[in-house]
Amino acid sequence: MSDKSDAPASDRHTAFRRLHHGDRPLLLPNAWDHASAAALVRRGFPAIGTTSLGVAAAAGLPDATGAARDETLALARGIARLPALVSVDIEGGFGERPEEVAALVAELDRAGVVGVNIEDGRPDGTLAPLAHQCAVLAAVKERVPRLFVNARTDAHWLAAIGGGAPPSLSAAAERIEAYVQAGADGIFVPALTDEYDIGALADDLGETPLNILFTPGRHSYERLAELGVRRISCGSLLFRAALDRAVELAWTIAHPDAPAPAHQAADLPSYAEAQSLAEDFTDDFTKDVTESTPT
Repeated sequence: MSDKSDAPASDRHTAFRRLHHGDRPLLLPNAWDHASAAALVRRGFPAIGTTSLGVAAAAGLPDATGAARDETLALARGIARLPALVSVDIEGGFGERPEEVAALVAELDRAGVVGVNIEDGRPDGTLAPLAHQCAVLAAVKERVPRLFVNARTDAHWLAAIGGGAPPSLSAAAERIEAYVQAGADGIFVPALTDEYDIGALADDLGETPLNILFTPGRHSYERLAELGVRRISCGSLLFRAALDRAVELAWTIAHPDAPAPAHQAADLPSYAEAQSLAEDFTDDFTKDVTESTPT
């Protein structure tokens, strides 16, 4: 894999855009800390994202409330130094005013991030006012036009986590169209699982890439590709799987009669391999890269 972190910023941004328009969809695995990011990059993924749930939960904070702002920015500055293209989930933007969100995104851009994910869901279970969300997207694109902005609408997601029936696709159509008009480079509709709706939306979006959240048991990479999806996100799936595997392994050690996990400890990375992940970052790890980068 080429070291895209050493390429000029314009080349890295172009490379990330091209990944959304290749022969195959971009599979974007989502990291929650420096080690998971470095491990994914070592495995050969050319681009990685972050998971807001993983970042927040790992810090003992709630997701989607803005509480993990500092943790998200610190992680982004660190993993942007890896030889990969990095997109960061910034929840609702970590700010209410459009200019605040645009300033934060500009900071991420200076750190080497090439994309952000901005959602319209709010902690109270509602969607942000459409005009306001469009103003946020427009402000970000005006401030950092080269950055790939993945506009997420939570019309389906809020219904899914609330236990309600999924809304019709038309419920999100107005927002999707407005976000594209506001400058969004991609559209993300988590919890959209119906194949007919996914295919129809991909067709309607045309050259604007559709991002779908991978749902085990409902989706396959190949089928999503056939439906026209251009980007497939793992979201918090990898983080939750890591938690499950760790707990199950600990349980089988304490309870030898319990069913063994699918993968045994012998299959895991060694101590030395895990320790070496830190070598993938610069020696001056704590330095804020924005200090030496012109605005």
